[in-house]
Amino acid sequence: QASNDCHRSFGKDIGLKPPRFQADIVTVSHSHYDHNNVSSLKGDPFVVNDSGEYELKGITIRGINSFHDQKQGEERGLNTIFTIEAEDIRICHLGDLGQKELIGEQLEKLGEIDILIIPVGGIYTIDAEKAANIINQIEPRIVIPMHYKVPKLKIKLKELNDFLKEMGTKEEVVEQLTVKKRDLFKEEMKIVVMKTV
Repeated sequence: QASNDCHRSFGKDIGLKPPRFQADIVTVSHSHYDHNNVSSLKGDPFVVNDSGEYELKGITIRGINSFHDQKQGEERGLNTIFTIEAEDIRICHLGDLGQKELIGEQLEKLGEIDILIIPVGGIYTIDAEKAANIINQIEPRIVIPMHYKVPKLKIKLKELNDFLKEMGTKEEVVEQLTVKKRDLFKEEMKIVVMKTV
């Protein structure tokens, strides 16, 4: 469900331009004005914005309740973690996770994760150190950091470099990521940074 202020997710307040593409499925981890911009998308995507299990076009999506802060949601409310399974690959998008660690029930619901998309910029979510701890809890094959300072962004977040130093691993920078299940176990866990536009 789109927030009334969804036009602010991009534009002058945030400093970023909205992407122009059509989506079949959209996940919304929470409806804060700076994160929910479903109305800017073309077409009529299937929107998943809550916990539960959903299946569409051969893709299984599971929403798992979590907190946007370290105080059981008292400061910033709830956050939904999403797992997305397609073509035998399991992706986890942690949304705006603020918990310093995942609890047993959440880890159990996550299951085995191939690709983890994780916030690393701190301030409103977990920081580099907490992200590293959660990565150790989940043990994915590929980690894609998100929610960090990028050019033109007007919101205060920490730099990607803080996370890369914490992980002590060389990153691979790509514009597009293509993954085949058989390739996931050929290497150690790797960090993939999506090139910003």
